[in-house]
Amino acid sequence: MEELNTGNTAWILASAALVLLMTPALALFYGGLTRAKSVINMMMKCLVAIGIVSVVWILVGESIAVGEGTTPFFGSFTSLFGTPDAIDQVVGLNGVPSAVWTAFGMMFAIITVALIAGAVADRMKFSAWVIFATAWVVLVYCPVAYWVWNSGGWIKEWGVLDFAGGTAVHVNAGAAALGLAIVVGRRIGWKDGNFAPHNLPLVLLGAGLLWFGWFGFNAGSAFAADGFAGLAFLNTQVATAAAVLAWLLVDRIRGIKPSIIGGCSGVVAGLVAITPAAGLVSPLGAVAIGAVAGVICPFAIGLKHKLGFDDALDVVGLHMVAGYWGSISLGLFAVEEAAGVNGLFYGGDASLLGKQTAATGVVLVYSALVAFVIGLILKYTIGIRISEEEELAGIDASEHGEAGYDLPVNGNTSVDAPVAAGEPEKVSA
Repeated sequence: MEELNTGNTAWILASAALVLLMTPALALFYGGLTRAKSVINMMMKCLVAIGIVSVVWILVGESIAVGEGTTPFFGSFTSLFGTPDAIDQVVGLNGVPSAVWTAFGMMFAIITVALIAGAVADRMKFSAWVIFATAWVVLVYCPVAYWVWNSGGWIKEWGVLDFAGGTAVHVNAGAAALGLAIVVGRRIGWKDGNFAPHNLPLVLLGAGLLWFGWFGFNAGSAFAADGFAGLAFLNTQVATAAAVLAWLLVDRIRGIKPSIIGGCSGVVAGLVAITPAAGLVSPLGAVAIGAVAGVICPFAIGLKHKLGFDDALDVVGLHMVAGYWGSISLGLFAVEEAAGVNGLFYGGDASLLGKQTAATGVVLVYSALVAFVIGLILKYTIGIRISEEEELAGIDASEHGEAGYDLPVNGNTSVDAPVAAGEPEKVSA
């Protein structure tokens, strides 16, 4: 057993808290992007993800994702029901207690599940979401985390790199969002309706808090308070900055005025893209990774209209696409001093690029298919979507009996007043 390292322990505890902050930040970001009559539902989906995943992680999730398995596909159940190592105060990797590692891993699982919610804004039953989130974290997130990060996982053994979750978190969540959105179906009036975000300051606040929390997400994944944490911190900042500038430049070229929506989307694209590479590339490589994400993601988002699926808040175009780019970018920009192998642009061969592309593709297909199947089961059992009348009136009133804003209607206020709940959606982005 290692000796307790108080510096590393303090850093991982702080990082875990920062990663937890990302889920309320996501609730603000997603909530601002929806219409006023859907903001409560979106925030509740994020909130309940914290509750569900925290309990599932202790009961079974950590065992599947982290346990020392005898197969390359999932861990053993040595830490089932209460993590005995945490109770016994066992000190593990880098002098950090097992309880701290349990908490850190839990926060990653929480944000991954919450990300999916944005794809089904306005129309998915809250009860169906609760069941979906519970099933998906057990059947998909935990096994994939084992594949990618556990020394016995088949992706890890293959030599595939994922510093902080480009494959295990973002491609995983984005692909699940795609599968679930297809089952749930398009919103009423999707192609010609007014779905403008109702609260842009809320969007900016959420994006800013996501950016802040992401330093715990990426730099914390160095697993120690050391130079790699510093490199991941620095790369996270410059990649995100480059993505914002690139996104706004692309918008300018396309004749779109600089906007909060574009800038904040660039923030998320850059954060996602650098996640798998944060501690494995140079700062110049990080700038390139972020800039490319800022260029490709606006066009990826536009594909949903051509392909006909309704990803309400662009989880696919941001998380799946930027995450995939970030993963394969390691095959180009990885540096041996940090990653143990060079990418193509630093004198390496194409083997790493091929492995990154193939393994990430497997995760994408697996997550999308399982999410699709879970969605179908829900659709034909308890039902997955609210009624047309409820959707038109607003999901907040039908599913939660609340309104995000208690606005006056003829001198009165009421959470059930559809005019009041829906009025802010007229604000143009």
